[in-house]
Amino acid sequence: MAGSRPDRATEAFLTHRNLLFTVAYEMLGSAADAEDVLQETWLRWAGVDLDTVLDQRAYLVRITTRQALTRLRTLGRRKESYVGSWLPEPLLTAPDVAEDVELADSVSMAMLLVLETLAPTERAVFVLREVFDLGYDEIADAVDKSPAAVRQIAHRARAHVAARRPRGVVSPADTRAAIEAFRQAIETGDVQRLLDVLAPDVVFVGDGGGLKQAVLRPVTGADKVARLMATGLGRVADAISLHPAQVNGHPALIIHLDGELDTVVALRIDDGLISGLYAVRNPEKLSHMQRETALRR
Repeated sequence: MAGSRPDRATEAFLTHRNLLFTVAYEMLGSAADAEDVLQETWLRWAGVDLDTVLDQRAYLVRITTRQALTRLRTLGRRKESYVGSWLPEPLLTAPDVAEDVELADSVSMAMLLVLETLAPTERAVFVLREVFDLGYDEIADAVDKSPAAVRQIAHRARAHVAARRPRGVVSPADTRAAIEAFRQAIETGDVQRLLDVLAPDVVFVGDGGGLKQAVLRPVTGADKVARLMATGLGRVADAISLHPAQVNGHPALIIHLDGELDTVVALRIDDGLISGLYAVRNPEKLSHMQRETALRR
């Protein structure tokens, strides 16, 4: 009936939807797959007798985690046949995501790539424990393991991530400064200026998905990356425009070519220098750059 309140199941789902999307996205690195997981979660939730549910949030997170784990294993097989490097799907995020430092760190492109190196269950346990602060008993229900096993998995995953995550906390001001210097270097075509903001061991990763031209393998080293960018962007200098934006909770650059969205460049910054450049060109991964995505813990 028009104007009536949603039923209890719908109301509970809508209340926690942004949280559930964030859980699924952090587990999958794909907004499209996270949306599919939410659809599957809703179908299962709609059939639950709510009178038997003590904690709706925990129950919904458990359904979402199980669906995401199933999807994650499928994604692993899909990535094996992916053309070139696979990067997470970038999200245009609201300022409040950046204000939650822990959330912004957990959804950064750099962290999502670290999470890619975990096994599916390790990734689920790490995300639920470290990002969403769920108890071991709750996580055990979600991943079908004993609480003792979950503790061990969490310890192992935490050590694995700690060895690979960005080396230190970078202030938003330092990040903006590095990106502005990077933008100016690209716009002027000044290779030396570009070298000044790149870490010696910087890594450039491009994702065209076989649909757009991109480097098929990561390029490492400041000299190689600077030459690659100066040459590639120099060819289309008159047709491109660069715009700063909040992507995955961090400042990034959006490149338009002939007025059309072409590339999203996310950066990893260590010790004030750019140590990682992640350029997503695959048009199938850019649909969530048209509007802000709400992420919640």
